Amino acid sequence: MEKPTSRVLALLELLQSHPRLAGPELARRLGVDARTVRRYIAHLLELGVPVDAERGRDGGYGLRPGHKLPPMMFTADEAMALAIGLRAARELGLNGILPAISSTQAKLERVMPAACAKRIGDVNEVVALDLAQTSTGPGARSELLALSAAARAQQRVRLQYRSRDDTETARDVDVYGLGFRGGAWYAVGHCHLRQDLRSFRLDRVQGVEALPASFGRPAHFDVLAYLANSIATLPRSYTVLALLHTDLASARRAVQPELGVLEAAGNGVQLLAQADDLESMARELGRLPFGFRVLKPLALRRALAAHGQALIDSAALPER
Repeated sequence: MEKPTSRVLALLELLQSHPRLAGPELARRLGVDARTVRRYIAHLLELGVPVDAERGRDGGYGLRPGHKLPPMMFTADEAMALAIGLRAARELGLNGILPAISSTQAKLERVMPAACAKRIGDVNEVVALDLAQTSTGPGARSELLALSAAARAQQRVRLQYRSRDDTETARDVDVYGLGFRGGAWYAVGHCHLRQDLRSFRLDRVQGVEALPASFGRPAHFDVLAYLANSIATLPRSYTVLALLHTDLASARRAVQPELGVLEAAGNGVQLLAQADDLESMARELGRLPFGFRVLKPLALRRALAAHGQALIDSAALPER
């Protein structure tokens, strides 16, 4: 759970970067209610922070002059990078991180020149990012910090992990890296219980314990490539095998990594995939800019034929 202290500090940064902010606006930025904002204001006053409060329609909270840091210099490109980074952080599905984002943004707006601060404000107002966010558990943020530290230090950890079928196990894991894909955070590494590489969704991690053991992380380990392959080969209702009439480089440009695994064949490229919904797979194959032949299952050929006929019917000219 987010500690109140960090929210109070975020509130202080917001007050330092704005002459005056209304209570509801502070509540929105911090992700709390108006009553909690008033409690945080009282806490700042107890600490001797000079907060002025004005009631009424145009009232709000503000700091008396003072406690300003010297300006920081950023180029236009640096300001844009900061703005996009903060915007993306809001969409990455880590519960409780909103106050930290607001605090960071407020610090930057307070200490950087007005032109750069305006660039960050412009991006946050009008830029939207779709990162396919799903809901993560309240501990995902703390697990991300603990596991990233363990991966960098190459220290083994013990995970209390709840699988998709709600089975709970203890796993000793050498974490090679972490990644965000398909709306969820994952840790990837060697699982000593399974004696193989495994990925673990952070919202299913119930606890992390550092162990007195170290490991060697493979050089240049590609977390996202592993996740893409792992998701594409997860067993489903149907195993799909298709021959794509193109070269491997073209196939990799056209086929999304999570759709399946590509491998050069003698006369084209083989696509191996898993699917639950053959109609959806037929639509994905129909988007490819080159020809292909479905080797299995036969039911996918029928789904492709139905999809093709539906397109033909949609394109048919009305009879006169």
